[in-house]
Amino acid sequence: MSRFLAERYASLVAYTPGEQPTDMKYIKLNTNESPFPPSKGVLDAINTDAVSALRLYPDPECGILKEKIAKQYGFAKENIFVSNGSDDILNFSFMAFCDGKKCGVAFPEISYGFYKVYADLYGVDAKMLPLAEDFSVSAEEYCNIGRTVVIANPNAPTGIALSVREVERIVASNPDHVVVIDEAYVDFGAESCIELVHQYDNLLVVRTYSKSFSMAGARLGFAIGGRELIADLDKIKYSTNPYNINRLTLLAGAAAMDDYDYYMENCRKIVANRAYTTEALTSLGFEVLPSKANFVFARSKKIGGEALYTKLKKRGILVRHFKTEKIKDFNRITIGTLGEMKSLVAAVEAILGEAAGEE
Repeated sequence: MSRFLAERYASLVAYTPGEQPTDMKYIKLNTNESPFPPSKGVLDAINTDAVSALRLYPDPECGILKEKIAKQYGFAKENIFVSNGSDDILNFSFMAFCDGKKCGVAFPEISYGFYKVYADLYGVDAKMLPLAEDFSVSAEEYCNIGRTVVIANPNAPTGIALSVREVERIVASNPDHVVVIDEAYVDFGAESCIELVHQYDNLLVVRTYSKSFSMAGARLGFAIGGRELIADLDKIKYSTNPYNINRLTLLAGAAAMDDYDYYMENCRKIVANRAYTTEALTSLGFEVLPSKANFVFARSKKIGGEALYTKLKKRGILVRHFKTEKIKDFNRITIGTLGEMKSLVAAVEAILGEAAGEE
């Protein structure tokens, strides 16, 4: 840290991304990326002569992309906001809807780590509510809370989801505050609450292309909400970086919507692979939380979370381990191809066998 950094940021603890090591070839099950490639339509779109137009600025209104997303989900273009990944949208949401002078923000104590980072970054009073004993989010605790609410649904890193009915209770009970539902993982078996946007002007649903649309490297996210909320986000965007989505990503995002069925079929494959992994780990004595995401959150009484993470890494398999006290015994395991999951299970079985032999 230099002596020039603004004092207000001196104590800021930055978000820690999942590791991306290059020392060897890994089976990457640590950052919730899709194991499947983008569709042929996406590849064709970014290989067109549009590449020659990179000398020109992209469309700041992202008109074609917004129209494609709006048509797919049954909304008007004015209900759609797009930006440089869902992280960008969450960042703008904290800027726009969390006012330290009026109210704070509430989100789960164990959830996506960026929520706390954004609250600290903008000096917003954050109320972090503990998860229930079974690691679920308690909808009741967010009802009438009098704050901006931010909830990942399904939650990360647990994978447990709220129902649409539970989300509606939260939204309806906080009519004077925005409720942001981060649906990064919703396409893997959870219920989306986007239809509630038609009824509630305080609901903002955030989505990403990184998981179900195989475009983590493109950095693209979108939000669906009432026109006034979307206008608020546009105001923030145009006050910071109006050209924050490049031309190739705009093309890829629009083409992905045309190939929507391809991506949803991939999601179904991941759900099937998740069921295989859950059953296999359970048979090895693991506790696996009931995930509706493209990952599972699992722990074993036979080996600690950090020890398992380390031993898997030595075998060329990356999973995500968190040092937070309440979840330090768990590892978050991204669901890959069936072959990758079978390799994981075989490695875990071998590691448990070695641990048993050392006792």
